[in-house]
Amino acid sequence: MAAPKKGRRSPGAHGKPGRSLILILLVLGGLTGGMFLSGHTTPRLGIDLAGGTSITLEAKNQPGKADAINPTNMKTAVGIIERRVNGLGVSEAEVQTQGDRHIIANIPRGTNEKQAREQVGTTAKLAFRPVLTYAPSTPQPQPSPSKPGGEKGEQGEQGDKGDKAEQGEKGDQGRAVTDDLRAAPADEDKPSPKPDQTKPPTTPPQQQQPPGVTPELAKKLQKIQCNTKEQRAKASEQAAATEPDEPIAACDAKQRLKYVLGPVGVDGKNVTDAKAQFDQQRGQWIVTMSFDDKGSKAFGDTTGELAKKQQPQNQFAIALDGEVVSAPSVNQRLTANAEISGSFTQESAEELGNILSYGALPLTFEESDVTTVTAALGSDQLQAGLIAGAIGLALVIIYLVAYYRGLSLIAILSLLVSAVLTYTLMSLLGPAIGFALNLPAVCGAIVAIGITADSFIVYFERIRDEIREGRTLRPAVERGWPRARRTILVSDFVSFLAAAVLFIVTVGKVQGFAFTLGLTTLLDVVVVFFFTKPLMTVLARGKFFSSGHPWSGLDPTRLGAKPPLRRGRRSYAVSTDPKEA
Repeated sequence: MAAPKKGRRSPGAHGKPGRSLILILLVLGGLTGGMFLSGHTTPRLGIDLAGGTSITLEAKNQPGKADAINPTNMKTAVGIIERRVNGLGVSEAEVQTQGDRHIIANIPRGTNEKQAREQVGTTAKLAFRPVLTYAPSTPQPQPSPSKPGGEKGEQGEQGDKGDKAEQGEKGDQGRAVTDDLRAAPADEDKPSPKPDQTKPPTTPPQQQQPPGVTPELAKKLQKIQCNTKEQRAKASEQAAATEPDEPIAACDAKQRLKYVLGPVGVDGKNVTDAKAQFDQQRGQWIVTMSFDDKGSKAFGDTTGELAKKQQPQNQFAIALDGEVVSAPSVNQRLTANAEISGSFTQESAEELGNILSYGALPLTFEESDVTTVTAALGSDQLQAGLIAGAIGLALVIIYLVAYYRGLSLIAILSLLVSAVLTYTLMSLLGPAIGFALNLPAVCGAIVAIGITADSFIVYFERIRDEIREGRTLRPAVERGWPRARRTILVSDFVSFLAAAVLFIVTVGKVQGFAFTLGLTTLLDVVVVFFFTKPLMTVLARGKFFSSGHPWSGLDPTRLGAKPPLRRGRRSYAVSTDPKEA
């Protein structure tokens, strides 16, 4: 075989291995630094390792609503259940769908199980309460010039720009902060009057103390904060525990606003139907709702009183578990049928319609399974998994040292780099995407040890094959890489494809195994390309490996190498040992 011409690199040559090594070391340093700076220095543990309670809820069909079990309603239910769990002061709880009719709520240890079971899956408290006053949760430099939520610098300007204010923290609702509550077309005897444009007082509501706001309520309004999820959860828990005939201080679910609300005017259970509709005349989404006889009377009496008042006391807040989900203004007396209009998107209109129609949860759920995992059991499982992983890693290292000798140093360093990458990514993915390390995920990491070691073995055997053909080490390293690279990529692609299919078609804890297997498979490609191959290229230039030291694992004599190939001659001799295709 003709030797490569001078000035031309052999196929697959790695021109500047130092750059690749520096790059991966920088990535390692960045991920490690990010892990310590974020404060999440350990992976988030799943319920089977950390201990806690797992509650499985099954959605049930309701009479007359056979098609109620659908992805939209299941998504709404997950959001409401998650909000309730957070209201218990639970951190790092998981609420997710399983299949098309099950929801699993995994609540870590440290939570009252009885209280959690009472909160999860039960119909929440939905009530209509009149707004007495409001205030921004964070003090503003200037008072609001218009309706609640129009504060400049936090929710945007009033007028046309105010339609974007509802986006608040989430930015996905696309609904005005103060909607209009008016009679539905079938219930109107005359056109609805224009919304009241009377400007509110120039002093902050909590300082002015409007009618109905006692000094005690003003102090509550000033005290509560609604800036973070934890603060809103605490405020809603206190408000939900208040009796219906007492006023409350409550947070807005989407914005940094807080309200003082009067006693319950209409109970949520009196809503007979509510749904999102697209108004063709106005070209916008609206929410229509209707009440039973008792609710219709109470709704008419309350809206009649509110219509006589000025902003913001003409608003009727819809409170879900003590948290305001909407606060439309009222300009006329309404009875059995009404509609809420504003800058709704289809998604936000359907969400509000679900909340109103089904009394918070859009579906009826029953507990199908409740599992309690003790912290001791989770600790034992984790310890057993780590011991199994350590034994497997030790056996792999013993095999590499015994068979590959000096080459085992490269394999061990590569395994160490892969382990650091895996650990830091798992620690960072916990707060980023909610990844939790459960027992199947630990099994996936253990399986990944064999997959990663297999890639090194493929490359080492390609190099040894080239040395058996009579080539020196440096050409053997570069000529063996293209064939090894192709084999490694095919093998890792099959493993990643299996992990992806498993992740898509399975649910629950098995997804943890599939996710970890897929992640470690991708990291195997990164480590082999950016660390193992460049490091092998660098070490091949050293005397220990290039001279074929007996302990290098590349001794030509031990490998049964042929005489060195000469220039200008093509060897056609066939080795007696079978070679890999």
